[in-house]
Amino acid sequence: MTATLVRRATVDDAPAIAHVHLQSWRETYGPVLPADVLAGLDLDARTARWQAILDEGRSTIHVAVAGGEVVGFASAGDRPDEGGPAPRELEGLYVLARHHGTGEAARLLAEAVGHGPAYLWVWRDNARAIAFYAKHGFVPDGAEDTHTVSGHPIPAIRMVRT
Repeated sequence: MTATLVRRATVDDAPAIAHVHLQSWRETYGPVLPADVLAGLDLDARTARWQAILDEGRSTIHVAVAGGEVVGFASAGDRPDEGGPAPRELEGLYVLARHHGTGEAARLLAEAVGHGPAYLWVWRDNARAIAFYAKHGFVPDGAEDTHTVSGHPIPAIRMVRT
């Protein structure tokens, strides 16, 4: 596999981030979201959303680039006044399935939240992701929530690293 560069994302990366985001959902959420919902995810709408997020600058976003292609991304933000269990939230971390096990996710995680206190929400039944985050010091704190995608619930747990 080609060596991967992890760098700060720019607004020009929005289409590639949107592609990774939707493809990762299709690769991960098949057991919880109907096939028609996954097939109907709108790349143009997601690209516009990522352009707005990147323009807004509230979150820090990093991309993993291999062979000139964005193959993963991480998004994080500071939440000191929102009552969370840590000052930094990992908002999202996605790597295409063909790049699982390459170390790219670990590099993206380190860039996004460093090695200090942070928290995240993860799909309750995503054993692979939960094991990955546990390996990096995150533990479930008992908080649960339900995220909704196209009217379908995705039960989530919060994991915290202190």
